Amino acid sequence: MSLNPSEFRKAMGSFATGVTIITVDLDGEVHGMTANAFASVSLDPLLVLVCVDANTRTHAHLHAKKRFGINVLCEGQRAISEYYARPDRSHEHAETEAGARFDRTKHGTPMLHGSLAYLECRLHSAEEAGDHTIFIAEVEDVVVREGEPLLFFRGKYREVGEDVGE
Repeated sequence: MSLNPSEFRKAMGSFATGVTIITVDLDGEVHGMTANAFASVSLDPLLVLVCVDANTRTHAHLHAKKRFGINVLCEGQRAISEYYARPDRSHEHAETEAGARFDRTKHGTPMLHGSLAYLECRLHSAEEAGDHTIFIAEVEDVVVREGEPLLFFRGKYREVGEDVGE
């Protein structure tokens, strides 16, 4: 059986995920990227992971700063996800082009207005894995809000559907 990257991507696209924006402060400016390779790792200590392409600017920023935010997007934040998924994005136009506005935590980490949840993270370890790096981070603070998530499934944005019952 031969496997090609297109088939692999199609299979992975069959796994519905939430959508996050990874944010980092760099010299007082908000930098970020869209990511859906995000998961919890441990409850003791509180650890999460996010996978980041080694060729992105955010990859270098995470190594340099060691502190970042993970913003879980709500269903009305598709434009923000699309903006931060573009390779040519510029932090200067995030608010005017996508409506992204940020507050700062006590550590200065950017926190997206209106996100469904926010996790403030401090880098614990990083592991190279193919063309990505798995960043494992300790969660130092969380904010959770009411709302519905933005989902991504088979290459398209989705919203939560009907409950399937118990």
